[in-house]
Amino acid sequence: MRNQITSLGIDLAKNVFELCGLDAGHAVVYRRRVRRGQLLATLAQLNVEVVGLEACAGAHDWARRFRELGHDVRLLAPQHVKPFVQGQKNDRQDAQAIAVAATQGHLPTVAIKSRDQQDIQSLHRVRELHKQQRTQLINQARGLLHEYGLVLPAGVAGFRRGAAAALDDARLSPLLRQLLADLLARYRATDDQVRAYDRQIEALGRQLPVCRRLQAIEGIGPLTATALYAHVGDARYFARGRQFSASLGLVPRQYSSGDKRRLGGISKRGDRYLRTLLIHGARAVLTRAQHLSGRRGAWLRQRLAQQGANRAAVALANKNARIAWALMAHDCDYQPA
Repeated sequence: MRNQITSLGIDLAKNVFELCGLDAGHAVVYRRRVRRGQLLATLAQLNVEVVGLEACAGAHDWARRFRELGHDVRLLAPQHVKPFVQGQKNDRQDAQAIAVAATQGHLPTVAIKSRDQQDIQSLHRVRELHKQQRTQLINQARGLLHEYGLVLPAGVAGFRRGAAAALDDARLSPLLRQLLADLLARYRATDDQVRAYDRQIEALGRQLPVCRRLQAIEGIGPLTATALYAHVGDARYFARGRQFSASLGLVPRQYSSGDKRRLGGISKRGDRYLRTLLIHGARAVLTRAQHLSGRRGAWLRQRLAQQGANRAAVALANKNARIAWALMAHDCDYQPA
C-alpha cells in the first residue's frame, strides 16, 4: 500500500500532524495521525513521489528536513489549497486537500527558504517590532504632555528636543516628570536597538553579493535589498518579473470578462512590509526625478506629469521589483537604461 503513494499531504501543526496519501488516481490509500517526534521517522519509511505542505509557520524548516530525507517537497500557498477542501474543514480534509493540490502542476509553489534567509527575515521582523514600539513611546509621551498644555514640535528630532526640555517645565508634577523620564529612557534604549539592527542589515547588504547587485537599483538600499533576498528564496520559482511584482501586490486588480477589461487599484497581495519598502524607496527617487538621465529618468518624469506622485511611485516600485527579479533569477548586474 505504501509503495502506491504518489502524493502525500501533511497538515502541519504544533504537536499533532495529519497525513494523507493519494495514489495515481487521486484515491486515498494512506492516512495517519502522528505526533511531532514521530513525523521524521514516519516520512523516512514512506516511498513518496511528492510531499505537499501548506506554507505556514514552521513549513520551511520541515521542508528542508524532508528534502534531506530525499523527498520532493512542494510548498503551496494557503489560497491555492482552499479550493480543494471538500466538505467540512478539519485536519483530515486539509491534509487531503494539500495532497490533491500538490499534484496540480499548474499551481505556483512557494520557494523554500534557507536558514540564512530566514535569519535575515527574523532580523527584519524584530527590527520592525522595535520600530513600532519606538513610535508607541513617542505617541504616549506626546499625548500625556498635550493633556498638560505642552505640544511638542513635529518629527522625531522635535520630540527629542521638546521632551527633554519638558522635564524642567514647572507645570509638570513630580510624578509626571518621573513617568516622562521613564518613557524617554525606554525610547532611547529602543532607538539605540533599532540603530544597531540597521548596522547589522547594512553589513549584510555589503557581505551578500546578491544584495550588492540589488542596491545598484535607484530606490533600493540595504533594507530593501536584504528583505528581497530573504523574502524571495529562489527567484527562479517565478517565470517572469511580472509574476514576482504581482505576488507583491504591485499590479492592478483585474475583474475582466470577454472583451471587457476592468483594472482597479493595486491588489495589495503578498508581503505588505516588502511592498511598503519598495514604494517608500520609489518615493525617495521621485524627489530627484528631474536630475535622472536616460530613458529611466524620462519615463519617470512622464509618469509624474501624467499620473501624479502616488501612482508614479507605485509604477516605479513595480518596475524596480521586476528588475530585482531579473538580477536574482539570472545572477547578473544592473545596467541602468
